[in-house]
Amino acid sequence: MNKTIKIYIGLLILLFGGAIAIEFSKPKPINWSRTFNERHTIPYGTFVLYNELPEIFKDTIQNITVSPYEFFDDYFNWEDSTYTTSGTYMFIDDYADVGDVSAQELLDFASHGNTIFMSANYLPQKFLDTLGIELKNDFDFTGKAQFSLANPTFKNDSITIDRGLSNIYFSELDSTRTTVLGYQKFSEENRINYIKVDHEYGELYLHLQPMAFTNFSLLKNDNKKYAAAILSYLPDEPIFFDSRNKKQMELGNSPLRFVLSQPALKWAWILGLVSLFVFIFFNAKRKQRIVKVIKPLENSTIAFTKTIGNLYYETKDHNNLIDKKITYFLETIRRKYYLDTQLLDQKFVKNLSLKSGKDFGKTKKTINLIVHLKAKQLCNEEDLKNLNKTIEDFYNT
Repeated sequence: MNKTIKIYIGLLILLFGGAIAIEFSKPKPINWSRTFNERHTIPYGTFVLYNELPEIFKDTIQNITVSPYEFFDDYFNWEDSTYTTSGTYMFIDDYADVGDVSAQELLDFASHGNTIFMSANYLPQKFLDTLGIELKNDFDFTGKAQFSLANPTFKNDSITIDRGLSNIYFSELDSTRTTVLGYQKFSEENRINYIKVDHEYGELYLHLQPMAFTNFSLLKNDNKKYAAAILSYLPDEPIFFDSRNKKQMELGNSPLRFVLSQPALKWAWILGLVSLFVFIFFNAKRKQRIVKVIKPLENSTIAFTKTIGNLYYETKDHNNLIDKKITYFLETIRRKYYLDTQLLDQKFVKNLSLKSGKDFGKTKKTINLIVHLKAKQLCNEEDLKNLNKTIEDFYNT
């Protein structure tokens, strides 16, 4: 190695060392992402609130890491139509990403004497339709907002927030079962942002300013008093906290979780993978070995069926198999009994039982299982076996 090459290598090392020193000396920018994640200590995370919940509610705090339907359905007793657990479901986020199936499950859970607390700028449409509620968004708001509670006891707990706001408020309510609990004020007019809605034997507490529960808000001045006053309406029961770290979205189990969380390392990782694939692609074209000719399988129905069956068995694709069996079963019903299978409700079960001559109880059991599996996100082998046996029993009875 000559002297010139050594100089170049030394300059290159100094260049990289200087770049690393400059990068580490930079102050870390504040992350203003609105995550509402209970693990995040950034301004718009909910780390402070989540860790204070055991002090506010002396009962247990249980995280929900699946959809509300999957969680509460496991506690539902189909024999006597009751829930084997009770408590308060809590959801805090910018947007209530709750599907219609999960929203209906929450309404059912509340109707059995339980409580739902949801703080979000945008509530599930199923809630609005069922509870007779309408929201309105005033896009012309400016400046700060004052949040207050209707109860005179909390008149000193009003707060003012000046960041991350939206002016969404309740414009129409069902006065026969709704109680106004709080207001927001951007100009001179108070607008409703916190209500309690009676739903059969339970209650729903709906709040439209989740920013009040973020780290940024709770650690500023005495804003924690407002959050505590909001939560004081909830019963002292077990809390089912809807975690922002769902199983299917969680990065925590990935070996690359730190690399992927840092933009510079993430792009370096992507660039390295792209370079590796380009290298393999161009070298494979030049040095590829002779591809062995494999005799194709005989084109017979039995062999094809066995191959497909083995493929699904090896891949454990239970959801795909369940979806195909349900689709084929419903197509048979449409073709044989001329019934519309779009809505699998009580009326459909009754019509199917009458037209097919099958026992009403067995027919209802079959359809209920199909509805349950269609809504379930992750099915297992036991679900597939149960569905196959139920459909075979329906055909053979």
